[in-house]
Amino acid sequence: MNYTFHQLSVFLKVVETKSITKAAEELFLTQPAVSIQLKNFQDQFEIPLTEVVGRQLYVTDFGNEIAEAAQAILDQLQTIQYKTSAYKGLLTGRLKISIVSTGKYVMPYFLQPFLHHHPGIDLTMDVTNKSKVIESLERNEVDFSLVSIVPEHLSIEKIDLLQNKLYLVGKNMPSEKKELYDRSIIKQLPMIYREIGSGTRQTMEGFIDRYQIKPLKKIELTTNEAVKQAIMAGMGYSIMPLIGIKNELIRKDVRIIPVKGLPIRTTWSLIWLKGKKHRPESLAYIKFLKGNNQEIINNTFEWFEKY
Repeated sequence: MNYTFHQLSVFLKVVETKSITKAAEELFLTQPAVSIQLKNFQDQFEIPLTEVVGRQLYVTDFGNEIAEAAQAILDQLQTIQYKTSAYKGLLTGRLKISIVSTGKYVMPYFLQPFLHHHPGIDLTMDVTNKSKVIESLERNEVDFSLVSIVPEHLSIEKIDLLQNKLYLVGKNMPSEKKELYDRSIIKQLPMIYREIGSGTRQTMEGFIDRYQIKPLKKIELTTNEAVKQAIMAGMGYSIMPLIGIKNELIRKDVRIIPVKGLPIRTTWSLIWLKGKKHRPESLAYIKFLKGNNQEIINNTFEWFEKY
C-alpha cells in the first residue's frame, strides 16, 4: 500500500458526491486530476471500489468499507495536528457552520479576523438554502447556522450580526421614473423568484401575499447569482437582499426600484441549539462576536448603512 492523504481525500469526496464532476468542483480540481487520483488509489486494491453503470457512478460495498477506514485515518491526522497546536499553546479545533446562500456575502467578514487570530482553528462552512441549513442545525451536525429568518419551531440562542434589507430590483425603472411607486406596480412586472425552501423567497412571498399582489409573470431560479444575471438580462424584477448586489449597483447593472413598504427588514443572525455544549473553539467564537461585532460592521459594511 502506497496511498497518499490526498488520494484519501479525493476518494472520500467521490464517495460523498457519487460523481467525479461534482467532486472536482468541490475540491477545486479538474475532472482529469480527480480521475487520475481515483485510479491511482483503486490500483492498490484487487477489489473494485467503484463501478459505473450507464453514466452513474456507484460505490461498491468494499468501497464503502474503505471509505470508513479512510475517514478514520484523516480524522486521526487532524487530531495529531490539533494536539500539536494545542501543545504549542494555540486554540485548536474546527468550526462547523451552515449558512443560507446569500449569507456568503456576510459570514466571511465575521470569520476572517477570528480565524486570523487563531490559525489552529479550521473551518467547514456549508452554503445552501434555508431548509437544508435548518435541517443540519436540527440534526446537530453544525455548531452554528446563519439565517435571516429565525426558525420558530426550534429552541435556539443567537447573536444578531447585521440588518438585512430587501428591495425591489430591476435593470430599469418599470415606467416613468417616480420618487416612490405604489405596491401595485408589482402587478405589472414579471417577477423572478428563488426556489422553494429559500429564505429570500419566503420573505418575498410574505410581502406579495400580505398585500394580495399577483405578479404579471413568475420565473423561478435556484441561486441569487442566477437571479441577478436574469435581472441584468432584462428578464424581470425581484425582491433581493441589498447585501448581494453591491457591485451591480455601483456598475449600474441593476437599479433599486423605490416601492411603498420596501425595504423589507430582517436580521442576519448566527444561531445555535439552546443548551448545546460548545467546544472551546465555539465558545471562543461566541465571545469574539460579542466583543467585535460592531467594529466589523463599521469597518466592512459602512456602504450598506447608507441605503
